[in-house]
Amino acid sequence: QVQLVESGGGLVQAGGSLRLSCAASGRTFVIDAMGWFRQAPGKEREFVAAINWYGANTYYADSVKGRFTISRDNAKNMVYLQMNNLKPEDTAVYYCAAAYGGLGQRPQDFHYWGQGTQVTVSS
Repeated sequence: QVQLVESGGGLVQAGGSLRLSCAASGRTFVIDAMGWFRQAPGKEREFVAAINWYGANTYYADSVKGRFTISRDNAKNMVYLQMNNLKPEDTAVYYCAAAYGGLGQRPQDFHYWGQGTQVTVSS
């Protein structure tokens, strides 16, 4: 099993920044990729960004390209999501996810999930 714990959420004004962190523990050697998803009230969980655990491939949702950056620190088993120029529509619970078997962009491509961290952007 892989355990994931997110941190760094909070309340921020539009135009502001937040940095989310995700700590992975357990059988981290099985991880091929890490990702961030988000879910707003009444909406389905949606892809935000993903990164290879080894390598340099990254994917971003169109809605966050140019504003969000995903990165990782393999030595610390950490993944980060730097969020700049935040908008009210970015308000959601953000989930960290880990995958074995390759890098994908769908929730079903990921096998382990954190508990989520709330991000609220005020206008």
